Order: sequence, then C-alpha cells, then structure tokens
Amino acid sequence: MLYLNDHIMDFDLAEALSQLSEQRREQALRFRHELGRRTCAAAYLLLCEGLRREYGIGERPVFEYGEHGKPSIVGHPEIHFNMSHCREAAVCVLSNRPVGIDVESVREYKDTLVRYTMNDEEVELIQNSPRPDVAFIRLWTMKEAVLKLSGEGISNDLKDVLRNCPSEFTTVVSPDERYVYTVCK
Repeated sequence: MLYLNDHIMDFDLAEALSQLSEQRREQALRFRHELGRRTCAAAYLLLCEGLRREYGIGERPVFEYGEHGKPSIVGHPEIHFNMSHCREAAVCVLSNRPVGIDVESVREYKDTLVRYTMNDEEVELIQNSPRPDVAFIRLWTMKEAVLKLSGEGISNDLKDVLRNCPSEFTTVVSPDERYVYTVCK
C-alpha cells in the first residue's frame, strides 16, 4: 500500500516531531534546514499511518538496518516497507514482500548528469522525450527504487541497474509535474 504527502508545509512541525520515535526524531533533527526535517518526519508519519491501517500496529516503529543501510522494523521482519522524500513530497510503501520506492523533484535537465548515470539507450530515450527533465527523473527513480528494493543503495554501476531487471515498476508523475515517484516490487 502506498502513502503520499505532497503538502509538506501544511503540518505543525513541532507536533509532528513529538509523534516520532526518539530514533527518528534524532534523525530528523540532524537536517540543517526545516524542509529536510519536515520531509523526514512526514515519511515516518506515513509509515506509522500505514502500519496502523494495514497491520493494526499503533506503536512507533524503531528501525534496525541491514548491511547497506536498508531499514526494517524491529520485531516485525514480515513487514516490508520503504520510504523516500524530496522537496515536494514524502512517500512510504508497505508490502508483504521486499519493496523499494523513490521520489524525486523534477529539476533542470543536465546533460552531464544524464550521461554519467544513464546507458546509451536511456540517454536516447530521454533526449527524444517531449520532457527530457521528467524522462530523466522517471528513469532515475526507477534505478533508485531497484537499489532500495535490493538494499544495495546507489552503486557505481548506475548505467546498468535496469538491464535485465525482473522487477515490476509503477511510476507516477505528479499532476503538476513537480515530482515523480516509482515503486519497485
């Protein structure tokens, strides 16, 4: 199940911080800017909402982390989740199997970044798109969601992440085209 908050400025940050686990509150407060604190808190609160609705779990989840930093919920190895946030939105996905999600703001197209992170076929697809900036972010979120699904995180081999990838993707461009998210199962 997917949970999304794209109204990051519409909640009381102090109240939200009081609803986080101590672990997550410390993480949120490490962000220097308010927006980072807000998006970090929003993603966690989406997880709490999902746990309450999907599993009847009301306590604040505490995380443990895998070898490459992928979080899991202490005491609930059967629940798979992933969270992501950007300037415009926070997202969380819960599943009964491993899952990855990424959300990114649509930003200025930079050819050097595209060529550094995409293979030749992807570069061509992006350049032939009516909106190269959105096409790039779409592919980027797919790559990051795959890496978050596997728990590997961003690797040095970004160009080949999607080659021969058996995963299922759902990619959504926000109606106002401010952000893109991809879920990978």
